[in-house]
Amino acid sequence: MNHVNDPSEDSNVLTNRQGHPVTNNQNIRTVGNRGPATLENYDFIEKISHFDRERIPERVVHARGAGAHGYFEAYGSVGSEPVSKYTRAKLFQEKGKQTPVFVRFSSVIHGGHSPETLRDPRGFAVKFYTEDGNWDLVGNNLKIFFIRDAIKFPDMIHAFKPDPVTNIQDAERFFDFCASSPESFHMVTFVYSPWGIPANYRMMQGSGVNTYKWVNNEGEAVLVKYHWEPKQGIRNLTQKEASEIQASNFNHGTQDLYQAIERNDYPEWELLVQIMSDDAHPELDFDPLDDTKLWPEEQFPWLPVGKMILNKNPVNYFAEVEQAAFGTGVLVDGLDFSDDKMLQGRTFSYSDTQRHRVGANYLQLPINAPKKRVATNQSAGQMEYYVDRSPSHNPHINYEPSLLGGLVEAEQAGKEYTPLIEGRLVRESIDRSNNTKQAGETYRQFKDWERDELILNLVGDLSRCDGRIQERMIALASEADEQYGRRLREGLEAAPQGGSSQIPLGNKDGDQAPDKAVKISHEADPY
Repeated sequence: MNHVNDPSEDSNVLTNRQGHPVTNNQNIRTVGNRGPATLENYDFIEKISHFDRERIPERVVHARGAGAHGYFEAYGSVGSEPVSKYTRAKLFQEKGKQTPVFVRFSSVIHGGHSPETLRDPRGFAVKFYTEDGNWDLVGNNLKIFFIRDAIKFPDMIHAFKPDPVTNIQDAERFFDFCASSPESFHMVTFVYSPWGIPANYRMMQGSGVNTYKWVNNEGEAVLVKYHWEPKQGIRNLTQKEASEIQASNFNHGTQDLYQAIERNDYPEWELLVQIMSDDAHPELDFDPLDDTKLWPEEQFPWLPVGKMILNKNPVNYFAEVEQAAFGTGVLVDGLDFSDDKMLQGRTFSYSDTQRHRVGANYLQLPINAPKKRVATNQSAGQMEYYVDRSPSHNPHINYEPSLLGGLVEAEQAGKEYTPLIEGRLVRESIDRSNNTKQAGETYRQFKDWERDELILNLVGDLSRCDGRIQERMIALASEADEQYGRRLREGLEAAPQGGSSQIPLGNKDGDQAPDKAVKISHEADPY
């Protein structure tokens, strides 16, 4: 008997796909409220697994992309110290050592043929083909994210994607989610400022966003954050500039990257890291594992470890850019996960969605295959076209251990990092949420024209939203900074409700944005 949508059971209580009531849709289950997560997170795994399969075959997120090949060159040091003090990862150890890379830039929410001028975070994913196998550093241009718990990711993307009835993206849906998820306010502040529309891929920053770990030969670990700084300088667009570009060219970012490499104007980024001891840092007013937060540069300086140069365009877009597959779990020896709840959720989701989107053997495609020998006991599956074996491998033995010539385990390169994990399994948010403080600091660090643009853009979209959503967003802005909240309220009061805002904001720096195609020093940027 078909029991779907039985009117006698009509209810607005959230359930999973088995019909079980969901009592906590905000937090995955972790050891203590900082993590790590556990594999038995059934509701989360079922939710994210379904989400990974919602679009066929286009990526659910990061559908619009551009890519290029190049290399990473290590400095052999972290600032003034040898890199071996912090990590044994081989690609960093030797000054001048070059590692091939492939980079895919992307927009996050919009479809594969959407304009590259839309307000949206940008993906910045780097695949390092190291001697120890592949390392994927998968991040965005902005250094923080909207949410801090992976179980909320499908809901966030649903809210940002088109309405399931009208198939039209709706600012009210976006702000409804953000107003109800106060940890998102810092990211909203960035996305609605000019930093929400990078001028092109070559002149935008990159970040790993999540917190990772480095492990040295002694099995000692530190927390680490990654930052890519463009040598071309940083440039963002106002909404007016973006609209003017979009009127004549919706591929401008891809075109700019391709043409720059064709004319041998190779884009370059420096990789910098922030390092922190691996503990809870109770002296901070935020949790260092919280991906909605920046680590203060004055306390945790940016330390250069290498540079990346992109010098070759793809030969075939589909084979190289579209089928490129990345995963946050793709790490090499000397690099490790932190207990960051978003990172742990992403680590399952990314590889899972690639198996769905590209196929079980997506790692056999040339763009995804490591440059070193691969030998596994895995075989068959969709689109297999060779078997991973070494010449000495007995082809009859596809298991381990074996006395008959099968594959054997590798030796451990250094002492294994074995952190002590202790705590009750709970579904709770972290203790130090502090949702709006850094948003206020970011607002105050913006230039006058950036603050004007932020208010103009927020008012333009919020004026079309329900009054309850407007009040919640004003409250968050006021909590972040008194002027921020006051200007947002005044703008909404002056704006025609249900339409776009045309209120004058008085750009104190003149009509032209001051960062036009010039290099902005690291000290001057708002991060």
